Amino acid sequence: MKAIGFKQSLPIQEENSFILFETEKPSPTGFDILVKVQANSVNPVDFKIRESAAKDAVLETPKVIGWDAVGIVEAVGDQTSKFKVGDEVFYAGDITRSGSNAEFQLVDERIVGRKPKNLTIAEAAAMPLTSLTAYEAIFDRIKINPKKDQGKTVLVLAGAGGVGSIAIQLAKKLGNLTVIATASRPDSIAWCKDLGADFVVNHHNLKEELEKIGHSQVNYILDFVDLEGYWETAAEIIKPQGHIVSITESSKPLNLNIMKSKSVTFSWELMYTRSMFNTEDMDRQHEILNHVADLLDNGTLKSTLTTTLEGFTVANLKKAHEVQESSKSIGKTVILF
Repeated sequence: MKAIGFKQSLPIQEENSFILFETEKPSPTGFDILVKVQANSVNPVDFKIRESAAKDAVLETPKVIGWDAVGIVEAVGDQTSKFKVGDEVFYAGDITRSGSNAEFQLVDERIVGRKPKNLTIAEAAAMPLTSLTAYEAIFDRIKINPKKDQGKTVLVLAGAGGVGSIAIQLAKKLGNLTVIATASRPDSIAWCKDLGADFVVNHHNLKEELEKIGHSQVNYILDFVDLEGYWETAAEIIKPQGHIVSITESSKPLNLNIMKSKSVTFSWELMYTRSMFNTEDMDRQHEILNHVADLLDNGTLKSTLTTTLEGFTVANLKKAHEVQESSKSIGKTVILF
């Protein structure tokens, strides 16, 4: 089968930052299913791993990344029960395994969902990783109760990004929350409003912007962009007994003491935790993806696809990475195979 990978961490503009190569098509065992990939999408994690995984040495075998895919089940392992050959599926995969930048991919069925029936292949491919991340942040980490927490405020940092775009929708339509998103450009502001944000504020003057809209403090903060950069501001704007969830890293230890007087809860969210550690609740991601598929099919949620690239090529993969590296992407970029 064909696959695209890299042997060395190079700037995306370099000729060999990605290479096309032939490799053996794998066979599924256990809980694995073999998927014929029809489309995938690119997330920030893709370029971050490309930049770091082979920084100090040249790999003997190309590393294949990619953590979003839509495809058709080609074969199933001997312990599978959720899917059969011919089923259409979508998933975000496992960071410890070979990725979706290949014609075929092995993935554990417990982290796979059915493809939304009413979405195109490209529309569906935009959704798995960001949906899982946002859903887990809101409902598994904060544990939002739509009735008890109705009307409470959530600040979504980087509202126009991939995760922010689905978090706005989930927080508003499933969580019954008052959603405040950050964005600064006219196109990204319009995007957030269209997705259902009640307010959109400029992240460059966050405290002042929140005061202007009458929400100087918020119940919840979802950080999808820069935990370290926002930490001290977050401590000021979070309400007592509030909750902060972050998917980003800090280059230095965070001062948790500044949150103590408010009894603030802080949680990390890593979508890969369940598959990395083979947790007892791995099936939860199967359930979430199927729920998201239902919500997409009935129109409660809408796909965050913005750009479609035709063809599984090195050139298209490079384009998709360039978009992510620009830090100005809106929604998701999908590659159709």
